[in-house]
Amino acid sequence: MPRYSVFDIMGPIMIGPSSSHTAGAVRLGLMVRKIVGVQPSKVIIQLHGSFADTYRGHGTDLALVAGLLELPEDATEITRSLELAEEQGLVVDFQLVDLGSEVHPNTAKFICILPEGREIVILGHSTGGGSILISQINGYKLMLTGELHSLITNHRDEPGIVAAVTRILAEHDVNIAFLSLARTGKGEDALMTIEADEPIPVGAGAQILGVKGVHGVTVVPALNS
Repeated sequence: MPRYSVFDIMGPIMIGPSSSHTAGAVRLGLMVRKIVGVQPSKVIIQLHGSFADTYRGHGTDLALVAGLLELPEDATEITRSLELAEEQGLVVDFQLVDLGSEVHPNTAKFICILPEGREIVILGHSTGGGSILISQINGYKLMLTGELHSLITNHRDEPGIVAAVTRILAEHDVNIAFLSLARTGKGEDALMTIEADEPIPVGAGAQILGVKGVHGVTVVPALNS
């Protein structure tokens, strides 16, 4: 017989009718907010598949925006998230798109415009039971679930950079659970994602940013932290 956990039976504590379309959507928006690091001035949210079909009936639009506003999945304010976004100066535009049959049906693409005008594009999926997956940032492929603490670096694809980053984390007693690397080409721009068992100290992030060839560091706390 298959084994089930209590979460498979009961599901997450949440506001809304669906763990995938509401609780997962809140966590997806929250993960995007953590990656971006600040509240964007505008977010274009492109909904694909089942998200596009039922987003109003299941409150997916409210849930995604609630996450962007850093509300937890059981917050009663989720039902007012669009009003709260307007009050806080966050402009939200929903678009219905078709990203192809190979993309998970519960998918949203977030085009985040930051206050200084910089744009960050994040592709995310609600994979069931409140779980999520971030699969792309600005076109770079990765796999972030938000279950662990994460570090994202933008750097040149040069020898020694990965070793320097992992050495700094080791000096701060951070144990690496997963590491992945994506690049545009040999010797060109690269994006590295590291998931760790411990929180990434601010000092470690500052040291990594000082490594020659590294031009961007983002520390992403775990969703439940």
